[in-house]
Amino acid sequence: MKFISLKRTMIVFAVLGIVGILVGFGRNLVPNPPFQKDSAMEDSNLGGFEENLHPLSIEYMRQQTYPGSEITVEQTLPSGSNYNQYIASYKSDGLKIYALLTVPQSEKPKNGWPVIIFNHGFIPPEQYRTTERYVAYVDAFARNGYIVFKSDYRGHGNSEGKAEGGYGSNAYTIDVLNALNSMKKYKDADPNRIGMWGHSMGGGITLRSMVVSGDIKAGVIWAGVVGSYPDLLNNWRRRNIPQSAPPHWATSWRQRLIDQYGEPSKNPEFWNSISANSYVKDISGPIQLHHAKDDSHVPFSFSEKLNSQLQEAGKPVEFYSYEGDDHNLTNSFDTAMERSIAFFNKYVKGGDNQ
Repeated sequence: MKFISLKRTMIVFAVLGIVGILVGFGRNLVPNPPFQKDSAMEDSNLGGFEENLHPLSIEYMRQQTYPGSEITVEQTLPSGSNYNQYIASYKSDGLKIYALLTVPQSEKPKNGWPVIIFNHGFIPPEQYRTTERYVAYVDAFARNGYIVFKSDYRGHGNSEGKAEGGYGSNAYTIDVLNALNSMKKYKDADPNRIGMWGHSMGGGITLRSMVVSGDIKAGVIWAGVVGSYPDLLNNWRRRNIPQSAPPHWATSWRQRLIDQYGEPSKNPEFWNSISANSYVKDISGPIQLHHAKDDSHVPFSFSEKLNSQLQEAGKPVEFYSYEGDDHNLTNSFDTAMERSIAFFNKYVKGGDNQ
């Protein structure tokens, strides 16, 4: 009887061992979901930042590739005063993204035209049209001898993909970095003379792009959402803007990140990791900032603080503030544009015999 009991016991342990091996093997076949928390990880770092880089983090962005594609002209538009104008397309994340493209008409410099990648601000994606809004802005840069390339971003107008917002996702920054590398391949462009301009949300995209890529010679930002993520959470209260029904995707990122990673005061490492402001020492070129003191959409303090951060990092920066103006610098447009063009001429264009 003892022998039988022992034999049965050995059989049971053998079966349990085989089951354990199979279960362990099965676990190895099924990858863990990204950024999944267990209790030990949650206690130690509120979300596993040490184990996995979040897709919003600057370091994660730097590890990715943004190959872009050849630029395809989809439609020829009426010419400007001294430039041709087209609706073009390129690839980003496998998506077909549309863009506005302008090319000077005069004799091309030896190495190609200098370029401005133009990042527009928030416009409801379903209302966005490639040839509407920012017409005077694009015209001013195009008339001054620049190729201008204004990406529509995914989910905007006829671009493929889903609009994801500019803050809870890096999708638009990815589209812009692919636009940058697409333009480096473009036959009429000088790949070594590319600057970037951004307004509002596009200003935040410009700042993020310039700490991820080293290929942007200079950046100009008007009324930019250039605060750190803690500032976006705690110090962004829009005035005179109806708040009754903002799009869910435009606001849900705040609570989603807080739920997963805790408040910035509890987990500063994570929140700093996704803020471009933490990386200004690595910025790819000089920055020029413009902001109205009475801006009711984006706090003036965002640009003010970024200016200080850039100065502390020893980076070239110009900061212009405007009294009695709005988010679009409507009353100061000519002055702000003249300053912007002069800045790009100095740091991007240089001599046109290049």
